[in-house]
Amino acid sequence: MDFRQIEWPSRLFVTGIGTDVGKSFATGWLAKEMTGNGLSVITQKFIQTGNNEFSEDIERHREIMGIPPTAEDLCHITAPVIFSYPASPLLASKIDGKELDLHIVAEATETLSHKYSHVLIEGAGGVMVPLTQDCLTIDYIREHRLPTVVVTNGKLGSVSDTLLTLYALKSYGIKIFALVYNPYFDSDRIICDDTRQYLRTYLETHYPDTLYLEMPS
Repeated sequence: MDFRQIEWPSRLFVTGIGTDVGKSFATGWLAKEMTGNGLSVITQKFIQTGNNEFSEDIERHREIMGIPPTAEDLCHITAPVIFSYPASPLLASKIDGKELDLHIVAEATETLSHKYSHVLIEGAGGVMVPLTQDCLTIDYIREHRLPTVVVTNGKLGSVSDTLLTLYALKSYGIKIFALVYNPYFDSDRIICDDTRQYLRTYLETHYPDTLYLEMPS
């Protein structure tokens, strides 16, 4: 896929089929490729857990993009909410004794959008992760009408997890902009090759408007 031919939405939410599927690497890679094609791009970490005072995911984005921390990083606009415990935002906020204010996240995205033409928002875990007692990640995505990128890989079971994620997003009326395959976890060549082929064919049949992108090995 030639990135120059893609019409990128001004805001994209990057989610995964679960935890530890390579969302941060995919977000940084997308930002690097988009920037390399002349676009003004910034990444944002939706809600960071497992850190104190900084976002390791934002640091990873900048490393992949090959740029130093931005002014927005230094004043925490790109990571407006950070909890110390590595858990769901709901549990992490309870452990830290802090209320999660989702308006802060949305306001940060709005602020970034005034300076950059494109904002990539990396989620926390998968689409059904609880943010508050009454709000899942997928609820936030729908409320803010964010086109979504789904990150998948070739681990055993990823086909089922991918289809469930796509189905959930579709049932919520959320636009699935792209499916990104991350080859970092490739270990069983037979399974990985079959996963790639199956997902590409499945998208062509059931989600013909969704891009299939593959990260470099």
